[in-house]
Amino acid sequence: MRGVLLDLDGVFYVGDRVVPGAVETAAWLNDQGIAHRFVTNTSSRPRSAIVAKLTGLGIDVTEEEILTPAVAAVAWLRQRGLERPATFVPEATMAEFADLDPVAPSHADTPDGVGAVVIGDLAEQWNYATLNQALRLLMNDQAPPLLALGMTRYWRAEDGLRLDAGAFVRALEYAADTEAVVLGKPDRSFFSAALEALGVEAAETAMVGDDVRVDVAGAQRSGLRGVLVRTGKFSPGDLFREERPDAVLDSIADLPAWWT
Repeated sequence: MRGVLLDLDGVFYVGDRVVPGAVETAAWLNDQGIAHRFVTNTSSRPRSAIVAKLTGLGIDVTEEEILTPAVAAVAWLRQRGLERPATFVPEATMAEFADLDPVAPSHADTPDGVGAVVIGDLAEQWNYATLNQALRLLMNDQAPPLLALGMTRYWRAEDGLRLDAGAFVRALEYAADTEAVVLGKPDRSFFSAALEALGVEAAETAMVGDDVRVDVAGAQRSGLRGVLVRTGKFSPGDLFREERPDAVLDSIADLPAWWT
């Protein structure tokens, strides 16, 4: 094993609380010189905000060590020469798309010139009218591509489970009779981008996460080992699913002992 990919929410922190031992594990990764990247489906905040949160929790990290779906989406759009994406993401995350002249949901009623429809985690901003805005853009004569910033179904907040972007992407796929380009876990291209950044092969890499389907099974389909932690959205029933982790840890604090 030469490299490791690490989910953040539910693994290193839950809400605003750091997982016990997470700070020490992050320091261990740096001290041992183990190639690693933090890979998250978070689309509600840019990398700068993620760095600020982790730093506040005592975890030393740089923006270059974080791979988000928004970063992958920008690369995808640039490769195809597409601009003016309609970005259904929080205003802060739109900063990642700044060079592409993004269109905010509140200004997305006019479809002319929209290069793509990007769906992320709008959280409380999701409503029927906003979903209809996205649908109308997808159904116009230009038929822009639908980009999904991950397909996570739900996540665990301090007040309980909350719907994530994947649920809204599926609704729009069905209504518009289209298929989304997924730029986040569990898509193979997202894991490939992370491995390329690490400079290691899939067979030499583990993915550590709290979602047995998105993190563990998604990584395994891409040739990585999938490691499940019993924190975040983990539930005992995850151990009896069709998806089988290569290892199960009580928390990220146990990664050094498992690694060695």
